[in-house]
Amino acid sequence: MIAYLSLVLAGGILAVVVILLIWYFRLWLQAYSTGASIGFVNLIFMSLRGVNPHAVVECKIMAVQSRLAIVETRVIEALYLAGGDIRRVTLAVIAADRAGIRLDWDTAAAIDLAGRDILDAVKTSILPKVILIPDPDDARSDVLYGVAKDGVQLKVMVRVTVRTNLLQLIGGATESTVVARVGQGVISAIGSCDCYQEALRDPMLITRKVLDKGLDADTAYAIVSIDIADIDVGRNIGAKLQIDQANADFRIALALAEKRRAMAIAKHQEMRAKHAKSRASVVHAEAEIPVSLGQAFRDGNIQTQNVPVSQQRSSRRFPLIANLAASNTAMVPD
Repeated sequence: MIAYLSLVLAGGILAVVVILLIWYFRLWLQAYSTGASIGFVNLIFMSLRGVNPHAVVECKIMAVQSRLAIVETRVIEALYLAGGDIRRVTLAVIAADRAGIRLDWDTAAAIDLAGRDILDAVKTSILPKVILIPDPDDARSDVLYGVAKDGVQLKVMVRVTVRTNLLQLIGGATESTVVARVGQGVISAIGSCDCYQEALRDPMLITRKVLDKGLDADTAYAIVSIDIADIDVGRNIGAKLQIDQANADFRIALALAEKRRAMAIAKHQEMRAKHAKSRASVVHAEAEIPVSLGQAFRDGNIQTQNVPVSQQRSSRRFPLIANLAASNTAMVPD
């Protein structure tokens, strides 16, 4: 019984080994027939190192059949173990070689490990990409707004054609930076126009001013062209600002006038109070005059025969005092 189980176990192991050998032999034969030159033992060790031998063989065959420079198998394995996409890197190097773009395996692998899509970058370098500014899918705004020196607003849509700069792909700014720079350049170019009609008459004026600024510096893209897709006249911002400024000046003047009016009313009330106080002083002084006259008559300081001119004038100004003086004179005995 034990011998039978041992025989069955040995047969199963042998069957598994044969199947594996047949599978590795197929890969080896495929590589050998295409000139990839990958050893049979190396295929087995790839599995032990955690590398997919089928993917490595496929990439090596594509490189050899495309007549690329010799790419060593260990280099492909290293990229696979580092987490790179060896298939897309291989396709990118082949596409660049066919298009006459200088791109070696090490550079492509570094770009892939940096998180960039190397195959898409090569395709964009071969076939330039068109970027609409602003993005039609962006719900915040569908046009760029610029204001000329005369205060008239222009609404612009820009079409930017870019090509990937493979040399700047590592460490270079992304597409969003290019979009922001171009948008800023367009707004600045419109703002430098003395009249909005200049931009309407020659939209290439905006394009030339933007291209002269070298907006693709230190970016992963090279700007091929900038085209004005649409331009339209918006609001007269300058007139609106002048109206708002006039309204603000009017409110300020109205507030100052109201302040002066309030100060005038306060000054008027103050003068009325002073006038009332002066009147009170006069009334108080008039009340003292009869007493003083009576005392003067009693003391014999006033002669009734000759009334001075000043007293006559006083009688015209103060009739009450004159009557009192007359009554006091009548009471003095001869």
